[in-house]
Amino acid sequence: MNCIERFQAIYHGDPTGVTFCPYRICPVGAHVDHQLGKVTGLALDCGIHLAYHPKQNGVVELTSLQFGKRAQFHVASTPEIKQGDWADYLRGATIQLGMKYRLRIGLAGVIEGSLPIGGLSSSAAVTIAFLMALAKVNDIHLSESEVIQFAKAAENKYVGVSCGTLDQSCEVYCRKNQLLYLDTKDGSYELIPQSPTMKPYRIAIFFSGLERALVSSKFNTRVDECRAAAYALLAYAGMDYGNIFETALRQVPREVFERYGERLPEPWLRRAKHYFTEYERAEQGVAAWRKGDIEEFGRISFASGRSSIELWEGGSPELKELYRIMTQTDGIYGGRFSGAGFKGCCMALIDPAFAESITRQATDEYLKAFPALKGKFSVHICDSADGVAAQL
Repeated sequence: MNCIERFQAIYHGDPTGVTFCPYRICPVGAHVDHQLGKVTGLALDCGIHLAYHPKQNGVVELTSLQFGKRAQFHVASTPEIKQGDWADYLRGATIQLGMKYRLRIGLAGVIEGSLPIGGLSSSAAVTIAFLMALAKVNDIHLSESEVIQFAKAAENKYVGVSCGTLDQSCEVYCRKNQLLYLDTKDGSYELIPQSPTMKPYRIAIFFSGLERALVSSKFNTRVDECRAAAYALLAYAGMDYGNIFETALRQVPREVFERYGERLPEPWLRRAKHYFTEYERAEQGVAAWRKGDIEEFGRISFASGRSSIELWEGGSPELKELYRIMTQTDGIYGGRFSGAGFKGCCMALIDPAFAESITRQATDEYLKAFPALKGKFSVHICDSADGVAAQL
């Protein structure tokens, strides 16, 4: 791993340990975790590695192979306001961990991502890999739920991203060849094994060549529109409601939406339609996975992608073109945007026998549409993998 070699070059010794957190995909259940919906997920066999060594003076000193600026802060005096760089996720995680546990020891480390940034929850993966290392050097034994909640709180409260628990839960709970089925309302989940009768599949990641920052995208606005729709629907129905920031579409019965939905402003109506139909798609997708029907599961994933374009209204021109290419390429069972859906990448479940032709066709067609992204666009063929719970 390059992070170990860089660590050795910087610190003239071997790291004490290396933590790993996988990236994740969400085939069905897009953009509903912050509304307490149901989601599916698979962890990938690629992700974030962090080679580290403890620092007894409490200083955290981190180098990223993807970013030039080194980050440095103290576990006992982490800046309370975000600094506007890549290490804000780690500062936020340090604060969250320190609110429950006494932190005395820092660490020196080098972070390496194995795929381009954007759309695979790399921010959550970096945060979790760091949390695991910081807990280890301080002799703190974190539970699975603590890892998820600390990482989520770092994004929500420090960085300012209104995400749910999808990313963190996938990266913690997932197991190889098992689909995670998570209810984000109460955190309950099921790992559904791949059926012996299921056709073989691999996971293709099509990186658009564009990186995205959630805070500066329309992601938070979409979340606010969902909350506003839920708040209004509860009011129309004469149901109890409280703080709008604690309101979610999961609290709205489907029959209330059917009765009062047309009263909503058009953007709010589209977001609510996406939520309710995506909730159904998650249930349908899980039923198809249980039966071992990867083709039906793929068709449902494509439907999720279409809703993400038409109702959620995500997708840059580049991602929309990638989605179009995927729907017309032999060997792709299904797929959709990955992540927030404004830049980043698309994911697809594919027949392994078509991996080369899929890579070639997608590259040729995409670069024909966006020739300026030659050298930046890339295709990566991955497999499912275990989440970090296997390491705790």
